Amino acid sequence: MHIYLARNNQQAGPYTLEQLNQMLASQQILLTDLAWHQGMTEWKALGELTQGKLVYEPVMQTTTDIFSQQNIPSNRETAQTSSTTGRFSNRPAAESSELASINSRVLAKIIDLFLWFPAFAIPSFFFKPEQLEQLTALQKQMQSATSSEQAVQFQHQLIAMIPNEAFIMIGIYLFIMLALQAFLLARQGQSIGKKMLRIKIVDADTAGQVSLMRVFTIRTVLFIVLNLFLVPFITIADYAFGLGQKRQTLHDRLAKTKVIKQ
Repeated sequence: MHIYLARNNQQAGPYTLEQLNQMLASQQILLTDLAWHQGMTEWKALGELTQGKLVYEPVMQTTTDIFSQQNIPSNRETAQTSSTTGRFSNRPAAESSELASINSRVLAKIIDLFLWFPAFAIPSFFFKPEQLEQLTALQKQMQSATSSEQAVQFQHQLIAMIPNEAFIMIGIYLFIMLALQAFLLARQGQSIGKKMLRIKIVDADTAGQVSLMRVFTIRTVLFIVLNLFLVPFITIADYAFGLGQKRQTLHDRLAKTKVIKQ
């Protein structure tokens, strides 16, 4: 049995029944995705075929799966869905999706980075006027420091001036931002920056949705940690990989993802 899938006006496949059930179990595909195989007269949502389960057990056909006997989908035909779903290209989504440019990906990353900057401004809201004067004087001393030991000492003094409430608010802000980015990446394959640039992360093989572990933990959290210790070397190496034909950066390859235009 050959099974085709469709989402957002893009078609992928064919897949075997075993591959389909594996992708259902790993949530690479959704119950809201459309599916078609031999014996069906129109596209239907997977959830309708599986009756809400994460496994599909169709009644097996006794005839041979020959494309020419069906109204969908050979490479020369157009897949017609029901009136509520529109038309889908017959090319697999993994092939027909246009890759996002490196420039758009870098710009999306810069936008995401700017969203973290408010965390550095939070302490200023907790300083009293006299503390702001002390802070200004301390910053001037740091700029005129004659040794690294002096600079470190001034930094410690600066940190000591920040109230505990400010650190708590910084932690809350960072947690909210991480949770929001994780939600958007898991649900739509887009960070805030990628959403603004109309690009998204998909599975490198199926062009389907990517699990939270791959799209957030490997692609985002792991590389944030690596950049803390290896910046700028890890960033340069990461995007150097993206200059290849498939435009997969190092974190794309580790997570088995790619970035496409929406």
